[in-house]
Amino acid sequence: MSDQQALRAEMVNICRRMNSSGINQGTAGNLSVRLAKGFLITPSGLPCDTMTPQDIVEMDFDGTYVGRRPSSEWRFHRDILKARDDVDVVLHCHSIYATTLACHHRSIPSFHYMTGVAGGTDIRCAQYATFGTQALSDNALVALKDRKACLLGQHGQISLGKTMETALWLAIEVESLSRMYVQALTLGEPPVLSDEEMARVLEQMRRMSYGLGPEAEGSNDVPRPRTAR
Repeated sequence: MSDQQALRAEMVNICRRMNSSGINQGTAGNLSVRLAKGFLITPSGLPCDTMTPQDIVEMDFDGTYVGRRPSSEWRFHRDILKARDDVDVVLHCHSIYATTLACHHRSIPSFHYMTGVAGGTDIRCAQYATFGTQALSDNALVALKDRKACLLGQHGQISLGKTMETALWLAIEVESLSRMYVQALTLGEPPVLSDEEMARVLEQMRRMSYGLGPEAEGSNDVPRPRTAR
């Protein structure tokens, strides 16, 4: 199996896990992965359950493609990958609680320290624009500045990663944080952690590579199991 075939198969697997995890449904949501030249992206209007590796679309950054018609959201996938050399995967879904907040144009503040997994003191909500448009892509890039995730006004969420696993992990975490925030709001606006505390949280996450993938044995002050004596 070639490297690209393996990527295509993994994309289908991740899409199905998006559905099984509850963050996606039906034909909503899409996924892209950087190639040496261009990127792979999921096709338009095809349910994850029936998608095959051959259905994945290869696109160039000039907007040309080979195969099926690409996701209607190809513009923000292209523009994010062009603008962000620190990420190789863009994942978009309409998870329920993140979309609930997005429908009210609410960003997620640092009500919980895990907000820091998106790279800053909050998870911003991008201004609304019609799906599939350049305006939506432009708004998403603004909301994602110095961040690895954002909400899209009256639409859904975007999560980024170096790998498909980390992007999926982050999308599920954004949905979990959204659910906690929605529930916390029923008791009133929750207190937020200070910028100073969030700076400590972000440094701790950076030092521990928190959420970025498996840690090397013995790294980042992680305790190691004792060898047999």
